[in-house]
Amino acid sequence: MKRYLPTPEKVRAIRSLHFLGDILHEPNLWHINRHCVSRAFFIGIFWGILPVPFQMVAAAFFAIWFNANLPLSVALVWISNPLTMPPIFYFNYKVGAWLLGRPVMTFEFQANWSWISNRIVDIGIPLYFGSIIIATVAACVSYLTIQYLWRRKVRSEWGRRRPPID
Repeated sequence: MKRYLPTPEKVRAIRSLHFLGDILHEPNLWHINRHCVSRAFFIGIFWGILPVPFQMVAAAFFAIWFNANLPLSVALVWISNPLTMPPIFYFNYKVGAWLLGRPVMTFEFQANWSWISNRIVDIGIPLYFGSIIIATVAACVSYLTIQYLWRRKVRSEWGRRRPPID
């Protein structure tokens, strides 16, 4: 995976990023270690599940703020892509409606302003409430899973290094 990441020199050479100054030169934004990767999973999956615009920008901002692996955080946002968005958001809506005790509305869509303005509250509140709950749970599970798998891998490698005890 490291061979696909840009080197710090390549990032410094990108003229359009000079307005950020030295922010992008923080080593943890580009390193692959247990902490940076698990934080990147948390951030990327959290923002990928929320139905908000500019998910990649939000993931990049939070990756910089929390010192997570920047490319991985931004790439993980794409778990919600044009193919996966409808089922993810519909599931989030159903969870939100269930938690709020509201009936699940049948799927119908009309491309006019009156339909949207009448349904925005009925659909929007359960959708965003369910999305925040699912995003938080999925992000926490992914963080803990990466921590566990990484530690397990390190322990197994250390176990192979030890000389056998006589």
